[in-house]
Amino acid sequence: MQRDEFSILYPITTRWMDNDIYGHVNNVTYYSYFDTTINRYLIEAGGLDINNSPVVGYVVSSSCQFKKPVAYPEALEAGLRVLKMGNSSVTYELGLFKSGDADPVAHGEVVHVFVDREQNRAVAIPHGIREALERILM
Repeated sequence: MQRDEFSILYPITTRWMDNDIYGHVNNVTYYSYFDTTINRYLIEAGGLDINNSPVVGYVVSSSCQFKKPVAYPEALEAGLRVLKMGNSSVTYELGLFKSGDADPVAHGEVVHVFVDREQNRAVAIPHGIREALERILM
């Protein structure tokens, strides 16, 4: 996977609190970067209202492969694309890149299932979100 395979790239700035005792960004923090990237896209491109939308995405699966350590202070970019999409679920692929680097420091996958917020049951991906996801489908 390379940076130029992603049409969506968002800046991520590491924070002092992201570093662990070993002097690099702790592995669990990468998942926070993934979640931030996905939700930014859903809000900006798909019209998701995180406070009031009747349908929300729940993470049901996630994975990450760590390639190179990063530490504070470091400027990263998070790439996002969709690997596959069903009626109520979507699989995202993400890559984290140091600014200007073609190869990722980490990459992973996240699966969302869209659910009715009140009934907590899987439902079809809302139209506006589906259209946004189709734009970044591989």
